[in-house]
Amino acid sequence: MADASPAKRPKMTTGMEAAAPQPAAANGSCAHWVYRKKRYCKMTPNKGSLYCGAHEPPSEESLENSDAERIPCPLDSKHTVFKRKLAKHLTICNARDQVSSIPYIVKNINAGEELDLNNQQQLDDDEKLKLHELEDAEFYGVIEKVKQLYATHIADKIEEIHLKHASLEEPLSHEEYGAETRKHLVQTSALLGILDHDKQLTNNTSYIEFGAGKGQLAFYLATALDSQQLLNSQVVLVDRLSLRHKKDNKLTNKQLVQRIRADIADLKMSQLPELQSTQRNVALSKHLCGAATDLTLRCILADGSCSTDYILIALCCHHRCSWRSYVGKAWLQAAGITPREFVIITKMVSWAVCGSGLSRERRKAIAEAEAHAQQETQPEATQRLCREERESIGYQCKRVLDFGRLEHLKANGYEASLKFYVPRDVTLENVILLARRAKCNKNDS
Repeated sequence: MADASPAKRPKMTTGMEAAAPQPAAANGSCAHWVYRKKRYCKMTPNKGSLYCGAHEPPSEESLENSDAERIPCPLDSKHTVFKRKLAKHLTICNARDQVSSIPYIVKNINAGEELDLNNQQQLDDDEKLKLHELEDAEFYGVIEKVKQLYATHIADKIEEIHLKHASLEEPLSHEEYGAETRKHLVQTSALLGILDHDKQLTNNTSYIEFGAGKGQLAFYLATALDSQQLLNSQVVLVDRLSLRHKKDNKLTNKQLVQRIRADIADLKMSQLPELQSTQRNVALSKHLCGAATDLTLRCILADGSCSTDYILIALCCHHRCSWRSYVGKAWLQAAGITPREFVIITKMVSWAVCGSGLSRERRKAIAEAEAHAQQETQPEATQRLCREERESIGYQCKRVLDFGRLEHLKANGYEASLKFYVPRDVTLENVILLARRAKCNKNDS
């Protein structure tokens, strides 16, 4: 918070048509409201303006002069560029598709088996389906399969392992921190507590954080390594984006961390020079979304010359899983789940965490219908299950997808399990995937 009394931020609506908030010049930052992040831009305004260069509204002069106009970047509409500089920008934009000569970047090495055109077209068509449009036979048929798999393989078999780590005691003591900040600190403390409990904080170890983002987990892990004075250990952060305000930049001992910019789908771990200086690898991540979890598991298992001894992944966003990258296909198909039913399951998983289970568009349509009093019971017209049933089935869908991942790890020489690592009141996505290699020699193939 840059100011004790910042301008009041408006309550956002679900649509982009919401009225723009009033400029917040008092806090010294750009007055542009970033709808996607629900906050003001943090950049410094231009001299004599309320806005930074990227968000300066067009003037009459700029409207007359197209060369001074800023337009959305064709590669990533989240940022803009001067129209006159577009050609040069496209050659250096972080969102460009780069053909790399870097040894550890091999395009789509972890993406999974490429599907033939017919199967890919069928999956693309299935992705467009709406759950409320499914026939009852198919709708209830998928649910019954999920229930049977969950009851057979998962029910009552996920243990709780709620731990803490001493390195987070001081930040968690700050009562002024908001609920969101404290939530992430509690999760980070729990993950580090598990590493410590399982004796994974050791010398000569590389800790590879996949999907590292702004590096909060890496920051506290590196702090723990430094405080314990572990020898020849490091944290390697992997992320496909170049982000601002990275937490790992605030470390006193910056030699403990290395950042690798790479898409997990393209990463060949054995070619990472950073991993050659240590004797063992530990892979971890805090909320690795959907397909990124499967890409990570493929990355870890694909290269026997760079084995990983221990895996700790906090799971989330199963609706972003894809059939091509998903590692548990063999188990699902053996259990009678087709690719189309997989797509349906990835749509049902959202019921576990999103309340009504309706899309934003459906909720808006229903709200408008209620406002016109056309039909008071419309929210239930296309809902064949009550909210409690949807939440239960969505949760079971998540765990079925996770169990397929466990089976894949077990088939590749790991002991794997699911654990509750924090209570549900901290986060609804409170399950981790935990795996150890049966043999922990880095040279084992």
